[in-house]
Amino acid sequence: MRNVCQIVLLLCALPGLTNGAGAEEPSLWPLQQLLTSKRMVDLTQAFAPGIPNWPGFPDEKRRTIYWYDKKPGMLGAGFFAEVFTHVGQWGTHVDPPAHFQKGGRTVDQITLKEMVLPLVVIDVHEEVEKNADYTLTVARIEKWEVDHGTIPPGAFVAMRTDWSKRWPDGAAMENKDAKGVSHYPGWSLPALKYLYEKRKVTANGHETTDTDPGLATTKDDYSLETYVLAHDHYQIELLANLDRVPEAGAIVFATFPKPKGGSGFPARVFAVLPD
Repeated sequence: MRNVCQIVLLLCALPGLTNGAGAEEPSLWPLQQLLTSKRMVDLTQAFAPGIPNWPGFPDEKRRTIYWYDKKPGMLGAGFFAEVFTHVGQWGTHVDPPAHFQKGGRTVDQITLKEMVLPLVVIDVHEEVEKNADYTLTVARIEKWEVDHGTIPPGAFVAMRTDWSKRWPDGAAMENKDAKGVSHYPGWSLPALKYLYEKRKVTANGHETTDTDPGLATTKDDYSLETYVLAHDHYQIELLANLDRVPEAGAIVFATFPKPKGGSGFPARVFAVLPD
C-alpha cells in the first residue's frame, strides 16, 4: 500500500492556486494532473445484446429512434439516439445491498466515497487453471498479506481468475459438464468474513457472473452473495483486465449511473496504476 500512501501524502502537500489578488486558494487540480499522468486500465466489459448473463435474465434489446439524417417532420437537427432495454445486472455491473435484501441500500444510496478505493487484487489464476471449481481461502489471503502487507480498511478486493478471458463466450463462462453442472471459481464464506469482518473492506469484485462458485449456483445456492449484500456492502461482477493491474498499490474508481431506487446497473470501473 506504499504507493497509495505516497499519493495521500502528496495530496496533503499540494500547492494551491494564486488568485487575482495574489492569495492562494485550495486546489486539487495538481492531483488531477498527477492521476491522469499515470497509466489507467479499464476493468469493464462493453455490454451489448448476446453477452454472457445470468440465465434467468432476458437479453438486451436496442432500438434506434433517431438518426443523423433528418426526416420530414422531425424536431430539431438530425442526431443519433437509442432506446436500451436491459436488466440492471447487465455486463460489468454493480450489485447494491437491495439486490438481495429487502430494505437494503439501492444503487443511488451508495456514497461517492465508497466508489474511490485502494485496489487489492488477489491473483489465483494459476490455481483456477488447475481447478475450475477453486474457491478463495483465508490462507491465500494471508499469503497475499505476507507479500504485500495488511489489506487496508476500505479496500476494494478483486479476485483475479482470468475467467474474463472466456468473454464473450457464454457457454465457456458457464463451463457446464455433461450433467449440466457449472464449473467456475468463486469466493468462500471464511474468506469473505475475513475480508469484511476482520479487514473491514468496502467492496469486492470478480470476473465471473456470480460470487458463489458454479457448483453452488447450479444448486441455486447464492449464500455468498447473500452474505455480502446482507452486510450492507456492494460488489462488482464481470470485471475485466485484472491481469493488467498490480496486486497492490493501485486505486480503483467503481462508477455507475444513479437510478433512483435501483436494484443494480451496468458499471464503468477503472484502475489508476502507481507507476
